[in-house]
Amino acid sequence: MQMQPDLLQEARRQAEICNACRYCEGYCSVFPALHAERAFADGDLTQLANLCHNCRGCYYACQYTAPHEFDLNLPQALANIRQDSWEELAFPRAAGKAFQKNGALIALVTVLGFALLFWAARALASVGGEGFYAVLSHNAMVAIFLPAFLFPLVSIGVSLRRYWRHVGAGPLRPGQVLAALRSAAQMKNLKGGHGDGCNFEDEDRCTHARRAVHQAVMYGFLLCFAATSVATVMHYVFGMPAPYGLFSVPKLLGIAGGLLLTVGCVEMIRLKLRADRHLGAVRAFGGELAFIGLLGFVAFSGLALYALGQTPAMPILLVLHLGAVLAFFLLTPFTKMAHGFYRLAALTVDAQRKG
Repeated sequence: MQMQPDLLQEARRQAEICNACRYCEGYCSVFPALHAERAFADGDLTQLANLCHNCRGCYYACQYTAPHEFDLNLPQALANIRQDSWEELAFPRAAGKAFQKNGALIALVTVLGFALLFWAARALASVGGEGFYAVLSHNAMVAIFLPAFLFPLVSIGVSLRRYWRHVGAGPLRPGQVLAALRSAAQMKNLKGGHGDGCNFEDEDRCTHARRAVHQAVMYGFLLCFAATSVATVMHYVFGMPAPYGLFSVPKLLGIAGGLLLTVGCVEMIRLKLRADRHLGAVRAFGGELAFIGLLGFVAFSGLALYALGQTPAMPILLVLHLGAVLAFFLLTPFTKMAHGFYRLAALTVDAQRKG
């Protein structure tokens, strides 16, 4: 793994100053882990970077930021390392680098390209079925989306294995994973150094808005995934194929998840546009917005498809939604979506090192 040496050197310089100061020792998980080290190997810096939630509390509390000669900006230094590690650890690596450079264009072209393919398949094929299956058969959807679902699992699995080796983690134990899952579920590190929330939104003003938005996106996604899983079981195990009614379990889970995802993504974009870009990875800003926009469009188009499923607009909405879903799956290992997996790995490693 060949990370950029200038980024590592700058992060190491700032980490050594923070290690000597220790003013932020009671803040997020980064600082206890940082203060436990005397020297910082490349893997140590990558681990610290992926523990960081970019809440920015340390920056506004720091007495050594510009115009001080130390010019500390630890949130940005760690964000740059974090972004670089995702690109270098991605499988395949070239795809990770390409998305970070041209994320918005790649997301847009991929969605429209897949939508056109679905439209062509609809025009060329004559299928029977009810509802959406009158446009594209169930078997065709399975044949397309099953490989698209498996690919990101394999890709992220390879990437996490690379991460685990790079940071020098030991054998995995169930208790460590449970501790990491509890921390991730509560978004503990987004509470800020004193439990007042993040400084992300508006300079040194602390709020819990970013934590709430992250939870809306995470739980919205999990509800949508649960809706798809329940529908799969109903179809194959109980012989109950779609379409399902409003008060069915898949629909209730899907609508709730879609609303949470849509609102969460819109609010997350708003917060990012208000925040100071120079406290994050500046070169990744466009790619991050592209991913959030893609995820939000998947949720919104799904809700629109349900609302207008009995109208003439249904076929075009369906191909746009399916194109967005397929693009989301295939791009997941190279977008900000992967950060959830890396952060869970980092929290697991942190639990491991705490004993």
